Amino acid sequence: MTDTISPPVSKRTAIETRSIDYVPDDERHGKVSHQGPFWFVGNFQPFTLALGFVGPSMGLSLLWSIVAGVTGIAFGTLFMAFHATQGPVLGLPQLIQSRAQFGYRGVLLPLLGTLFTFGGFIVVDTVIIKAGLNSIFGWSTLVVAIVINVASAAVAIFGHDLLHKTFRILFWISLPLWAVLTAGVLFGGVHGESSAPHSFTLIAFVVQFSVAASYNITYAPYVSDYSRYLPRDTKPSAIIASVFTGAVASPAWLIPLGAWMATALGATDALSGINDAGNQVVPYLGSVLAVVATLVLVATMGLGAYSGMLTAVTGIDSIKKINPTRGLRVVTILVFSVVCFVLSLLLSNATTALNTSLLIMLYLLAPWTAVNLTDYFFVRRGHYAIADLFTPNGIYGAWAWRGITAMLVGIAAEIPFVDLSFFEGPAAAAMGVDIAFIVGLLVAAVAYWIFTRSLDLQAETRFIATHPDAADPGSAEAIARTVEQEER
Repeated sequence: MTDTISPPVSKRTAIETRSIDYVPDDERHGKVSHQGPFWFVGNFQPFTLALGFVGPSMGLSLLWSIVAGVTGIAFGTLFMAFHATQGPVLGLPQLIQSRAQFGYRGVLLPLLGTLFTFGGFIVVDTVIIKAGLNSIFGWSTLVVAIVINVASAAVAIFGHDLLHKTFRILFWISLPLWAVLTAGVLFGGVHGESSAPHSFTLIAFVVQFSVAASYNITYAPYVSDYSRYLPRDTKPSAIIASVFTGAVASPAWLIPLGAWMATALGATDALSGINDAGNQVVPYLGSVLAVVATLVLVATMGLGAYSGMLTAVTGIDSIKKINPTRGLRVVTILVFSVVCFVLSLLLSNATTALNTSLLIMLYLLAPWTAVNLTDYFFVRRGHYAIADLFTPNGIYGAWAWRGITAMLVGIAAEIPFVDLSFFEGPAAAAMGVDIAFIVGLLVAAVAYWIFTRSLDLQAETRFIATHPDAADPGSAEAIARTVEQEER
């Protein structure tokens, strides 16, 4: 039989070997102190700055755009940060852990939403970069798109350790440049006039809040992928605080800066806004910062390619058991990157794509994150038979109706409250605002909690207690039990 759980691994190879398989304790070399800067830099880029354009584009004043953006990002990050605790405890990618709620094959449902999210970020990032660099330097959009997708795929292929190292380097390069630009804005080094009057409207406020909230909620499927190399005894409070602080700090810095650029300079393109504002503060600062910001955005695309690979491989494995070899992960990353590159060539309006894609991601992922976190913190409370996540014949089964139904109910409940450019639900039309993701969060969480009242958790606890190998899927006992289950 092909072993999905623990293939032969050489420690700390240049190209990461592991993908969807369990990370044993002797390979846990991550540090909590790296998580804050990692997620800080993940949001320290033009995409985040562009979030600040949303409110002003709808007539929202600078002050209210900042309030909506910052509160929205803090709200969304709460959900993202709590997912980070699952990596050290389970040593697994996020979507493998979701098999406990949805089943070995049932996890295909949230996989569709997360794959759309990872691909969506890469596509929109590509559009933002190629349009911005063409506007600033006149560079060919096609050549730029090819180069950045090749670079992001390369970083993703080398994997977890290179991604962390790249983000730490970019942290120290980016920080002083953004600090100088911000100082120039605050102390009058950048001048401009608002092209239109702005005020407060509830609709614009809610849209700005929702787009900002969705930004880090859509990071939720990523987090465990990059915390699974942390030691098993990592304190939950430490990892939550580190991820939350890092992931909130940079958007709380850049969203207000983006709102100011949109309001005072009439900026509609993130990279061009950075270039124009920075060059007013110090000659060529904007040009240098635009290039550095592009590098950060390309590294962030690497996150999407890496997690997209984990999602795709999980989906393939859920249909037909596979051996998650290094070769498979490399090929998957290349195919995924090519598909995203082709889609980016078909997209031209980055602002429209940003707003629409973020909202769709939010509609799909809010019910999933509600189910996943409810299960982890309130139902099973972090106790899982990890080995059974790798077989359809384990205690979690092939199709777990509770998680599947709760997520579908949550998505269905959102539909009347949805407000998109191509569809407006009746509740959204009547209220004038889109609160779909809040409805999806609440409905999915409550539905899952109700459905799990009939779950025999005591039987699961007894099973885990009497099968110590369940917590170590790399052990000989766990592998033997998985083989026996699959031969039934």
